[in-house]
Amino acid sequence: MRLFSLLACSVFLVSSCKKEPLIEDFESTNLAASAGSCTVYDQTSYAFSYQVNGLSSSESLQFYVGNSFFNQNWVEAPSSTEARDGLGPLFNAKSCAGCHFRDGRGLPVMNEGLLFRLGTPNSSFSGSMMDVIFGGQLQDQSISGIPQEGEMTIQYAEITGYYPDGSSYSLRVPTYSIGNQQFGALNATTRISPRIAQQMIGLGLLEQIPDTRLLALADPYDGNQDGISGRVNYVSDLLSQGISIGRFGWKANVPTIYQQVAGAFNGDIGITSSMFPFENHTASQTACDGLPNGGTPEISDDDLASVVLYSRVLAVPAQRNVSNPDVKKGRELFKQLNCTGCHTPQHVTGSGGSIQALKNVWIRAYTDLLLHDMGSELADGLPNYKATGNEWRTPPLWGIGLIQTVNGHTYLLHDGRARNIEEAILWHGGEGERSKNKFKELSKKEREQVLLF
Repeated sequence: MRLFSLLACSVFLVSSCKKEPLIEDFESTNLAASAGSCTVYDQTSYAFSYQVNGLSSSESLQFYVGNSFFNQNWVEAPSSTEARDGLGPLFNAKSCAGCHFRDGRGLPVMNEGLLFRLGTPNSSFSGSMMDVIFGGQLQDQSISGIPQEGEMTIQYAEITGYYPDGSSYSLRVPTYSIGNQQFGALNATTRISPRIAQQMIGLGLLEQIPDTRLLALADPYDGNQDGISGRVNYVSDLLSQGISIGRFGWKANVPTIYQQVAGAFNGDIGITSSMFPFENHTASQTACDGLPNGGTPEISDDDLASVVLYSRVLAVPAQRNVSNPDVKKGRELFKQLNCTGCHTPQHVTGSGGSIQALKNVWIRAYTDLLLHDMGSELADGLPNYKATGNEWRTPPLWGIGLIQTVNGHTYLLHDGRARNIEEAILWHGGEGERSKNKFKELSKKEREQVLLF
């Protein structure tokens, strides 16, 4: 497992960009500034790892504490490293950076940012019904003396398609299975939903987009008849003890960054917190009972809050080559294809929250954070709250062109089946079918311009 050292982390101080004024015609002004004052002008492998400009001294200090807990490995309990023991007993990674290397995107392979969600098609408001033995997620690693739950297996089959101009393309169709199952057999009705760890940039800004904005963008009955009917997901909010709009996770099934981080600590690393106080094994996995832990809870509220702040204030890289004529043309075509029907270009963050630097910022995230039916070929058949088995949240597109630089690959979509942006577009179905077909009808030069943008 790759580990981003604290020495390397010391290079990212604060972004040097200036505060962008709130303007009416933001669409045509300073196109490179993807996140206004929270933009960083860096194109190196550290492009996802800067803190936003304008943090207070105490917030900046907390950022570095959070960075430490994000990147350093947790160990088995008991250990002399008391602040970082309690790993497992079942887990997918030993650190947050194990899946989000350099705050970036995971690979569709074991131990590199891929995990399998498990559930049945019978859903309830509390989310998908979990597998009785394995729970809601397959843990493919374990501490000493405890068997791992199973091994993730992916097989690909290539299919060839053709553009109207005769050019060919190839897509790979994945098949997922779980081998070497321990603790029993997976229930016959349990579905497997692979998920790739997403890049961490701009999360705090997305959290700051007002609910009213998301509700205004939603069109559940396709009132404008453009074939796109985005919906909000209403999910359980453990902080407010109520119901909130979901905006994080591949199915918009998590309402806040706090809940997302605490849930990842518990589900992915096996670390308990005050929000998730129980170990992540099921009652059927009795071999995990009575083992030493790293405290009650294993991560303190203060340390968890530092990781949450760290996750909230990672800056967004600037869009590159905005004056390039082909990029400009690609931007126009992106609109003409109605890709913006889901990948909404711009928002302005609200004035709530405690981090001043994230308030009232114009951003170009290219997402509506809504659920969309992406067709049967991308479906996992696994409902989650209001999300159906065909629906996925629109992922933000900012920073997508730097994934290769930061993480050394270009795999996209929820399971990494797309090997590049072109394949990701060609996998669009359902509400994305019209835009995909219009993309296919473009000339080769025009398709290249869209991809360049």
